[in-house]
Amino acid sequence: MGYVTASDGVKLYYEEAGTGTPIVFVHEFGGDHRSWEPQMRFFARRYRCITFAARGYPPSDVPANVAAYSQARATADIADVITGLGLGKAHIVGLSMGGFATVHFGLDHADKALSLVIAGAGYGAEKQHETYFKGVSENVAKNFLEQGAKQFAEIYALGASRVQFQNKDPRGWREFADWLGQHDETGAANTMRGVQAQRPSLYDLEDRLRAMPVPSLVISGDEDDHCLQPALYMKRVIPACGLLILPKTGHTINLEEPATFNAALAEFFAMVEAGKWLPRDPRANPAQVMRTD
Repeated sequence: MGYVTASDGVKLYYEEAGTGTPIVFVHEFGGDHRSWEPQMRFFARRYRCITFAARGYPPSDVPANVAAYSQARATADIADVITGLGLGKAHIVGLSMGGFATVHFGLDHADKALSLVIAGAGYGAEKQHETYFKGVSENVAKNFLEQGAKQFAEIYALGASRVQFQNKDPRGWREFADWLGQHDETGAANTMRGVQAQRPSLYDLEDRLRAMPVPSLVISGDEDDHCLQPALYMKRVIPACGLLILPKTGHTINLEEPATFNAALAEFFAMVEAGKWLPRDPRANPAQVMRTD
């Protein structure tokens, strides 16, 4: 464990385990560096695993100015962790907010990415829900500041795509909610206002996504409704992209279904490292129903 200093001077806390090819895990808004423990324990047997706390999430620094938080800055922080630890290139695994940062990392730093796992990414991306999402994001920011993290966590942790986790694994969900209640209120509010509410829609990135060469795996729960259509969209536009939908699963995929999640990633990494995770065969034309000549 230790700290990496980002290019703007913010200190980012990280933990690592294992040796070998690097994997960098990028957490969601509702989580922190601890959220990847089932993956750290599993993949450290074969890989060098790094998990870090985003800016605004202690033990990382919590800048007081919302201007220090943005999608571009969250993306740059991943690159700064890779550079600071001398990783060269790494598999990047992100959930939700971390999934969006992973997408942008593939666009902006493809030379540092062995592969991308984009899980639970889609909130606010749907064009018809953009205005609503920005409003809800502001409400969440205010609630963290006015109610405090400990109180508001009990509400946030019971969102429509979180109750699946509670129903399957009440102890795991309770731990998630308790950790959420330990978040820094200023960091949470600034992250929601600067990163979540301001990030561009995935649908506005189509031309860049179609040109992105990094092998990618998109994962969504089938009850994570506002991630399903964006997941299908990414499958269709990212050239070397696979799609995994987990049944009866919500948003906190890696904690809700750790065994399935880990197995899928292990197979994906193996295929990428063997040079077998390729762009879609052009003969698999989605416009064709059946071949007739």
